[in-house]
Amino acid sequence: QVQLVESGGGLVQPGGSLKLSCRSSENIFFLNTVGWYRKAPGKERELVADINVGGKIQYTDSAKGRFTISRDGAKKEVYLQMNSLNPEDTAVYYCHANILSRHDWGQGTQVTVSS
Repeated sequence: QVQLVESGGGLVQPGGSLKLSCRSSENIFFLNTVGWYRKAPGKERELVADINVGGKIQYTDSAKGRFTISRDGAKKEVYLQMNSLNPEDTAVYYCHANILSRHDWGQGTQVTVSS
């Protein structure tokens, strides 16, 4: 099982920025995909952004142009830079890793966008 530990969540005003980090216990280049999901109250968990072993990136439509996913193989970390945050981005953000048929999740980090 891949251990994933998120950090970087918090309270931010609308229009502000946050950078989430996810540290993996495994070499992230051994993972099929690694990325970020989020779950807002009353909503289904949704993919925010992920990156596969070949470097292909996908974003949910609401994240395009505002969020950037990146990775640092040496540190075994994945990041999510979030800009122009709005209240609809409020959610628990989870780091996710997939290898073969296995899916592993971090414990989640709360992001709250409010004035």
